[in-house]
Amino acid sequence: MAQPTLLLMIIVLHVCKVLAQGCARNPCGVGAQCQETTYGRPVCSCPAGYSGNPLTQCRRSECLDSSECRGDQACKAGNCVNPCSGVCGTNANCETRNHVPVCSCPRHMTGDPFVSCRLIDPEELCRPSPCGSNTKCEVINNVPTCSCLVGFIGSPLTGCRHECESDIECGTQEFCSQYKCVSACSQCGKGASCTRVTNHRAICECPKGHIGSPYTGCRAECYGDSDCFPGKPACIYGVCKNPCEGSCGINANCNLRGLTPVCSCPRDMTGDPFVSCRPFTKEDLCSPNPCGVNAMCTPGYDRSNRERPVCTCPPGFTGNALSNCVRGECLSDSECPDHRACIDYQCKDPCISQCGTGAQCQSKRHIAVCTCPVGTQGDALTQCRAIKNYAVARYH
Repeated sequence: MAQPTLLLMIIVLHVCKVLAQGCARNPCGVGAQCQETTYGRPVCSCPAGYSGNPLTQCRRSECLDSSECRGDQACKAGNCVNPCSGVCGTNANCETRNHVPVCSCPRHMTGDPFVSCRLIDPEELCRPSPCGSNTKCEVINNVPTCSCLVGFIGSPLTGCRHECESDIECGTQEFCSQYKCVSACSQCGKGASCTRVTNHRAICECPKGHIGSPYTGCRAECYGDSDCFPGKPACIYGVCKNPCEGSCGINANCNLRGLTPVCSCPRDMTGDPFVSCRPFTKEDLCSPNPCGVNAMCTPGYDRSNRERPVCTCPPGFTGNALSNCVRGECLSDSECPDHRACIDYQCKDPCISQCGTGAQCQSKRHIAVCTCPVGTQGDALTQCRAIKNYAVARYH
């Protein structure tokens, strides 16, 4: 019995020796932290963000906070997880924004997204009605819309009222009819004219040429040409009229062919008979232009001294002014080659018919240069004559 007791005492002394050393001996596992109690006893634990058996090994957790996770995850119990799991209500949508789950009801649904979402009944937006009295509530584009009932005016959000109860509540040109302000001129009969309004009452008259009561109805003087008389044979807009009245221009004549007005200028006048007629002038001889294409017209006289238009081709043009003027090849020598000259608006040889008999001609700078040939003499512009004994004198 003495040996076991001695062995027990040795173990107790060893344990006491170990405890007396505290954390100095580093009794904890890998990654664990050691803290001593009041009596110097070591206590092992895993630091924040770590997990495991502190006596053997502590391992770092997946995350310490949500910033270490993806944007659609959150840090829970050291792990990056989907924060939407089991958070929102029935039929609700869940969207993670900055690691935080956001619950919402889908489009066309309503309710508490943390409890349950259901389909929207648009009519619910008008029950109870958000509108005032004497209004109707309609759901338009999923928005409750208020409007006044027929015959009422005002703000549909606070309440609507009758537009009027008496004439005095209406404008000076209106009167109160069935609780609405209407134009006083509506008191006039069909076809009548409203000339003025006095004390909310209209003064009505039948138009000229119409008959009947202006407060019940006015009818036309005629309904067809057969209802009219010779001086005013045409029925125009219910009134018998002469079709020539106001149809033709100033100083114009008007004659009826049947009931059609025919306008014309007097024989000694010209112009547009539908606008104005005036006496003839010299300029009228050339308006419109009686000459050919591209030709010019100027007032002139014939052999008997009677006024008539004179047709000419403008500078740079040739041809028959009565039919057609054609632009020439040139207007000046500068438009022609050096050996040609502008003659009658055409680039021609300037030597033609320019030099005298027996003379030679050469074109230079648009000019004909005339010279007498060798062995002749004289005026090259008129005639060159042979020099007598020229050949004998030459060879001696």
